[in-house]
Amino acid sequence: MKKILLILSIILFTATYSQAQVSRNNPIPEGTEVVLKLYPNPATSYITFDFQKGFEKGYVIQVYNFLGKKMYESQDLSEKTTLNLSDYNRGVYIYHLVDHIGRVIESGKFQVSK
Repeated sequence: MKKILLILSIILFTATYSQAQVSRNNPIPEGTEVVLKLYPNPATSYITFDFQKGFEKGYVIQVYNFLGKKMYESQDLSEKTTLNLSDYNRGVYIYHLVDHIGRVIESGKFQVSK
C-alpha cells in the first residue's frame, strides 16, 4: 500500500511540475490574440511598437519605469511607433496598451541595455 501511495505521489508531482513549466514558459494564455509586438528587446537606442491585427485609432501607449514612474505616453499612434530611448536609463520598463475607455488591452515589458 505504501508503494502505491509513493508511486501515485510521484506521478502527481511530475504532472503538476510539468504543467507549471508550461504556464511559466508561455505567459500569454491560449486563445489570446497579441495586438502589439515590440522589437528589439533588449533595446539600446530605440524600440518599435508594431501593431498586429486589430489596430484601432484611439489606443494609447504608456511606458513606466520599474518604480512606477510614467516615462512616456502617446496617443498619436500609427501601425509602427518608434520610441527614442536616449533619455532612458538601463533597466526594465513596463508598457500598457490602453483603449479609448481606459481599459488595458495588453501589457508587457522590455529591457534597455546601454
